Amino acid sequence: NRDPSNPLAELGGSNANWPSWLVTEMLENTENGCVGTLLVSETDRVRVWHLNLEPGQRCPFHRHVNDYFWTVHNSGRARTYDESGRITETEYETGMTRHYRFAAGEYLLHSIENTGDGKLTFTTVEFVNGPNEPLPLPDCVRFNQAA
Repeated sequence: NRDPSNPLAELGGSNANWPSWLVTEMLENTENGCVGTLLVSETDRVRVWHLNLEPGQRCPFHRHVNDYFWTVHNSGRARTYDESGRITETEYETGMTRHYRFAAGEYLLHSIENTGDGKLTFTTVEFVNGPNEPLPLPDCVRFNQAA
């Protein structure tokens, strides 16, 4: 019995119980390569991102296809939603760093929400010369040094 009002119900994941706006956002961002709020540097080997989240702010769903790591610049809390329906609560400590690797065809589609009382700031470094083609990005996320 497929529920047409919830496109994820047929997937059978726990995200079938998410609010429809969150499901819609995820489905609309399956190819969103903006893994931060501002791309501050880009070469043929790496993309360096800043991610700044005020309390209650959420970074929309985005897709990681390349090996990467992130480092958090301050302590705080966040909630992560991933494509499988898993919701993860994380306590961050200043300097906490995590590394991720992706084989050909692998990816991570998720969103992160600041659930703490202060701003959360991350630096993410993507290694774009791996087995997966980097996702295209809109120019509006690139740091404009002339501005």
